[in-house]
Amino acid sequence: MAWDLDSDRPIFIQIVERIQMDIISGVYRPGDKIPSVRDLAAVAAVNPNTMQKALTELERTGLVHAQRTSGRFITEDVHMIEELKGRLAQEQISIFFDNMSRLGFAREETISMLEESVKGEKA
Repeated sequence: MAWDLDSDRPIFIQIVERIQMDIISGVYRPGDKIPSVRDLAAVAAVNPNTMQKALTELERTGLVHAQRTSGRFITEDVHMIEELKGRLAQEQISIFFDNMSRLGFAREETISMLEESVKGEKA
């Protein structure tokens, strides 16, 4: 099944984000070999050049590294992966608070609503 990519943002950026999510969620584990450019491009239903661009960006960040004849691998630096996970979580929290603010809720009201929601889930 093709990945759910939209035309509103650059495809290669969406691919980078998708692979980052796969890494922090454990789909790819530290040290895992990732599929080839062509295999990933086929699964995502994108041009191999677009996939290559995304993987090159992931290499630039250090999240993925290439071994000359063996392919690409996820970094074994667990600290780097945890930092990425924390950074992405903070971005999502900021987006959430921005959206709640646009709905007219103050930060304190939003926090109170979250606390009530968590209490409701525990009951």
